[in-house]
Amino acid sequence: MKSSNNSKEAMKQHQEKFGNAVYTRFPPEPNGYLHIGHCKAMRFDFMLAKVNNGKCYLRFDDTNPTKENREYIDNIKENVEFMGYEPWQVTHSSDNFDLLYEYAVRLIKQGDAFVCSENQ
Repeated sequence: MKSSNNSKEAMKQHQEKFGNAVYTRFPPEPNGYLHIGHCKAMRFDFMLAKVNNGKCYLRFDDTNPTKENREYIDNIKENVEFMGYEPWQVTHSSDNFDLLYEYAVRLIKQGDAFVCSENQ
């Protein structure tokens, strides 16, 4: 069995960097308008960070940025503000595609992931 990244040493390093603060993210997909379920998730994400002296990201889950519509991104930002929340940072999944690709390659090489070559 492989060791977990949640070791005592990793926890110690995390607490040295962040203290006991909890950082969360609200990750809507910018391909439509928010609904009541998003409001529940938004409240949970922002309030969990607030009561734990942390911060909450607004992280757009834009796995296909060429297909995203600016109208939805702007509307989501407006809704977050309307609900009374201010994100610590606004980020996009696509900001990290290169890093995520490197992680995928590493997981495959470690034997912890694989690429399925079957057609549908």
